[in-house]
Amino acid sequence: MPAERPDAERWPIAAAMLPFLATTTSGTPVQDAGDEVWDAALAEVADAGFTEVDLTDSWVRPGDLSPQRLEALGRAVKGAGLHAEAISAIRRSVIDPESGDENLAYSHRTIDAAAALGASMVSVGLHRPLLPAQQQALWFWSVDGPHDRDDADTWRLAVTRLRELGEHAKSVGVGLTLEMYEDTLLGTADSAVRLVQDIGGGVGLNPDLGNMYRLPRVVEPFLEALAKCLPYTNYWHVKNYYRLEGVDSSSFLSAPAPMDSGSMNYRRAVKMALDAGFTGAFCVEHYGGDGLSVMARNRDYIRGLLRFDTSSRASREVL
Repeated sequence: MPAERPDAERWPIAAAMLPFLATTTSGTPVQDAGDEVWDAALAEVADAGFTEVDLTDSWVRPGDLSPQRLEALGRAVKGAGLHAEAISAIRRSVIDPESGDENLAYSHRTIDAAAALGASMVSVGLHRPLLPAQQQALWFWSVDGPHDRDDADTWRLAVTRLRELGEHAKSVGVGLTLEMYEDTLLGTADSAVRLVQDIGGGVGLNPDLGNMYRLPRVVEPFLEALAKCLPYTNYWHVKNYYRLEGVDSSSFLSAPAPMDSGSMNYRRAVKMALDAGFTGAFCVEHYGGDGLSVMARNRDYIRGLLRFDTSSRASREVL
């Protein structure tokens, strides 16, 4: 975690590329499309008022680009007036029983790509590709997905491989953060904290607790889980949901919401994070509808919270 707290107005708040499709209207993978396709998407992000972007690899996979194409991506980012704050590698678990070895190699390439782009952080997780039933659902989280095995060998493999990635990231001047996700070894606050403690070496947590809060089941209380994670947090995917529960905890409904109006109390959460010394970047996410506009609203909401915290701290110091 950086030692010095950024100014509220310059605190990095990155837009995730989740709202942008991986294929063009003609069916061409964005990965292989012309530079003008990248330019158009990134210009849209900049037009929404962002200065930082998280190159979520559901849009483009920087780790799979040739050196020439990676340079072109860097030019596109800079040409839009953006900074590549991070790369989030999604559903590339290094302990996936089928593709763990391949995902480990991909994660290493992603770290090198982040360094080449001047990004500060790479976010990885242990979640796996969506199952067919999840892909067919309106909201994929409403259908149960893959579960990690909870045994000593699986834990040891996760620690070994994530430590390897952490050492690589550190050697090229990039941070590594672990995204929390349900039914993985990063699926609860206690398990996630234990995992980063076992890994060591400065690998941190991305407490994307919205991934769990939206589930149609009993979940950890948001702020209680966050409090456990904050001492290890170095990057933060933030999003919110409306959540309804039956009085007997037998029924649950959730839907995406702007950060300021959903059921998760981010005013309190951001204050807790600042009090705990968090100085990392935020990455705003949203599913459904006009995701980019909601993310821009979320960015402004966070900026206001940071601005108030800065002024209130100054007032307390004067008093």
